[in-house]
Amino acid sequence: MPAPKQRARRARGEAFAGIGPEVLAAASDNDPTNIGTAALVGAQTAYRLSWVALLTAPLLGVVLAIAAQVGVVARSDLQSLVLKRYGKKASTLLLVSVILVNLVTIAADLQAGAAGIGILTGVGSRWVILPLGLALVCLQLIGKYDAVATVLRYLLIGFLAFGVAAILAKPDWSRVLKGSFVPITTLRPDELAGALALLGTTLTAYVYLWETITRGIEEPADDSPGGGGLARARLGAAVGAISTAVILWFMLVASAATLGQDHETVATAQDAAGALRPLAGSWASGFFAVGLVVSAVVALPVLMATTAHVVGAEFDWRRGLSQKVRHARGFYGILTASIALGVAVDVAGVPLIDMLVAASVIGGLGTPIGIILLVGLARDRQVMSDQRISRSLAIAGWIVAAVVGGLGLLYVIGTVLGRF
Repeated sequence: MPAPKQRARRARGEAFAGIGPEVLAAASDNDPTNIGTAALVGAQTAYRLSWVALLTAPLLGVVLAIAAQVGVVARSDLQSLVLKRYGKKASTLLLVSVILVNLVTIAADLQAGAAGIGILTGVGSRWVILPLGLALVCLQLIGKYDAVATVLRYLLIGFLAFGVAAILAKPDWSRVLKGSFVPITTLRPDELAGALALLGTTLTAYVYLWETITRGIEEPADDSPGGGGLARARLGAAVGAISTAVILWFMLVASAATLGQDHETVATAQDAAGALRPLAGSWASGFFAVGLVVSAVVALPVLMATTAHVVGAEFDWRRGLSQKVRHARGFYGILTASIALGVAVDVAGVPLIDMLVAASVIGGLGTPIGIILLVGLARDRQVMSDQRISRSLAIAGWIVAAVVGGLGLLYVIGTVLGRF
């Protein structure tokens, strides 16, 4: 093979080898609470909001691309940069908005992961919660960042189970295609609320925070010539956003094809997995449950580590999954405490529905704040030097923040007025 072709092939191989962090960050966004949202929306609106699931790809891609560039160039995480450039008040606001949502989501995802294992094994989910929590803690206490990331990346293939579940549900593909590529909504309360929920639960703060953490702290610096690190990060952001949107779309289609025919009521992802059995058969239910378990196991380490990182950054602790436990006791203490709190809440039988609603409201209002801070830092010459994001990418970031913030406020107003 001629040398230029060899170099081109090697360059393509190196580019694809470095897209892991963004794909993992995006995949963690499809956690069980997001799955539950997609199942609920599919059950209530059938295929009519399939286009909204696909719309999440460009929105998430923009945010991930900005976060990746900040991490690669600044070699720091968002929480640390906000504290340094904008001060204690701004960093505390970001910290509180992230921690409140993360802790509730950890408890919900742990419960859903245990329920998925229960569906597959027939073991009561309450007996699975503690062993699952301990296994996740051990993974991060014993394994270094590279080992943890490798395990989670291999698990990503499990998300294909949602695609299999959608196919086994035998949807009306003509209606699916129409709902996916003809963005029409009647502005009925259930459709508007569903669109708000899909976008709000996808663009959550921990996803872009984790992206700055991995690229800025956990991953080694990429000093390849010609900006190769940034090119790989942008490619990873695109691949991660698209794959996450497709998975979300599969989940919605599977629920719409079954529960949506009679507008069945579901409250959680595990409800959806169980309800698929009589409607689409045990295989569809089983594959949905497999996807549910994989989503929990992928998302929970990211949620736990993000929580520990933002607290550690606020108090200037040594932190990172590459650190030994004895050198970063505060970081690993918060990491362990976050999952321990989730286990305690689940074992105690505390209902999470109201907490998840509250977390969604906090996240819907807090996420735009984080995005605004992220874009501001990405355009800051002191932070980014001559590698600031382009004006067009910054404008796209502002638009995403405005869309999420506006939808969040609309949802809150609609809820208060009793419209949703």
